[in-house]
Amino acid sequence: MKRLLIASLITATLLPVGARAAEPTELTVMSFNIWGGGANDGKPVDETLAVIKAVDPDIIGLLESRPEPDPCDADNCVPTGPSVAKEIAGRLGYFYYDQAKQNPALWGGAILSRYPIVQPTANDLGVEIDVKGRKVFAYSLHLPDFPYQPYQLLGIDYGPAPKLTTADAAIAAAKAARGPAIDLFLQDLKAADRADAVFVFGDFNEPSHLDWTDAAVKAGRQPLAVAWPTSLRMTGEAGFLDLFRVAYPDPAAKPGMTWTTTSAPADPTDHHDRIDFTYGRASGLTVLKAGIVGEKAPEADIVVTPWPSDHRATMATVRF
Repeated sequence: MKRLLIASLITATLLPVGARAAEPTELTVMSFNIWGGGANDGKPVDETLAVIKAVDPDIIGLLESRPEPDPCDADNCVPTGPSVAKEIAGRLGYFYYDQAKQNPALWGGAILSRYPIVQPTANDLGVEIDVKGRKVFAYSLHLPDFPYQPYQLLGIDYGPAPKLTTADAAIAAAKAARGPAIDLFLQDLKAADRADAVFVFGDFNEPSHLDWTDAAVKAGRQPLAVAWPTSLRMTGEAGFLDLFRVAYPDPAAKPGMTWTTTSAPADPTDHHDRIDFTYGRASGLTVLKAGIVGEKAPEADIVVTPWPSDHRATMATVRF
């Protein structure tokens, strides 16, 4: 949106996606909305680099790698200026791919990798990566942030969007807002049918059905239970695991808020939520650890200061 604790070993076996008999591969992956590499708040790229180095990921999905225009609002916010992905990758010694196309699933994104990037997918949403001879695909998505249904449900002003009062209305509005982007992603995902592993990173601008539960409502975390459609499609239709929720299945005990670092949790003009995700799909996928990276505890498991973004990052270490 534009505006670590170590878990017990958890193993989840999915349908095979081309895995071969070989030694297990271990990767650390990270999703980070970098807010123009800090440029939107006048911060140096060094601060963004410090966050990435604190995680030391093998593959990173960057969101908002280009600055926002001024003004940037719900009606008009087209990325402007050069991407900082090349500079960040160069200073890390990583390969990188800037997502240059314009479509409903992109907004100034990039993918960085410790391993060679082979080629992009047709719609620019992902890349194939050669991880020591294993075929891995990484996708980085930035879905539309308007209209934003949590604000609509809570009567928080964000552009000319009507107030919503029911879960069904929120689900319908979310499908209309982000359904075309997920349709496009599922087209690109076909390229990864025979991959050893697939990861999806992103600022989805929509919460998860795993977070807006009756238990979270009872704990005062959310206003009502909502079966958010985008996360349902990712975990159901596309067969991905929400890596953070595999490690921490209780949203009341471990909410994992990534939006936002710019307001207090009790601010009546905002609503804190988890809208940044790391998804994974592989045969015999094991989540070794997962966490939130941010400016302070207890919101963040890995704390980095100063903090350069209006989002917290999410990370996971997996084996497949």
